Amino acid sequence: MKYKRILLKLSGEALMGERQYGIDPKRLAEYAAEIKQIHDKGIEIAIVIGGGNIFRGIAGASNGMDRVQGDYMGMLATVINGMALQGALEEAGMQTRLQTALKIEAIAEPYIKRRATRHLEKGRIVIFGAGTGNPYFTTDTAAVLRGIEVGADVILKGTRVDGVYNADPEKDANAVKFDYITFEDVLAKGLNVMDTTAFTLSQENKLPIIVFDMNKDGNLLKVCEGKTVGTTVTI
Repeated sequence: MKYKRILLKLSGEALMGERQYGIDPKRLAEYAAEIKQIHDKGIEIAIVIGGGNIFRGIAGASNGMDRVQGDYMGMLATVINGMALQGALEEAGMQTRLQTALKIEAIAEPYIKRRATRHLEKGRIVIFGAGTGNPYFTTDTAAVLRGIEVGADVILKGTRVDGVYNADPEKDANAVKFDYITFEDVLAKGLNVMDTTAFTLSQENKLPIIVFDMNKDGNLLKVCEGKTVGTTVTI
């Protein structure tokens, strides 16, 4: 395996599967199976998942809701998704821990870096919920921050697109995919990989990002083996 410890970033929308909202148990089981493949290879796995399938704070703000209140609601949505993913992973035979940036002791541990690192060393999958615990920060930023804190080798951003293109491949048939690209080129070309805060944090800490299609069977394992799947963003 190319990587010893990874931070897997999943979007909340991905959990909808074929549904219009909420959580699709079939998609959860599929993701659990993909994650088990790399877990069985001894890779230490941390996960951050978004909450867009349930609630997006910025969307609430655009409709007149207080942005801070909306962002906290979004954080709670990520905890719900984290609990759902935790259940699916444990059903597939893996040990997990859910840690949250907001204190919800009845269902999750509070986020403590040393404890999270110890769980990873023991082979437990650690799911980080509630973002950074602060409004105005996305789960992309939370993923990079937690990845840096626990010493991940790479950020794996699982999406429904198989990499970074020079245009939207779902709208432009002539869009060109990049196998490898630098942080500087992403900024110069104005490409959308992560939000600016997350991307800058990753660049400053020399933490590579790989964008790949999480919905294709075996892709997660191929990425961890170092195969050219998706787009790798490096210094």
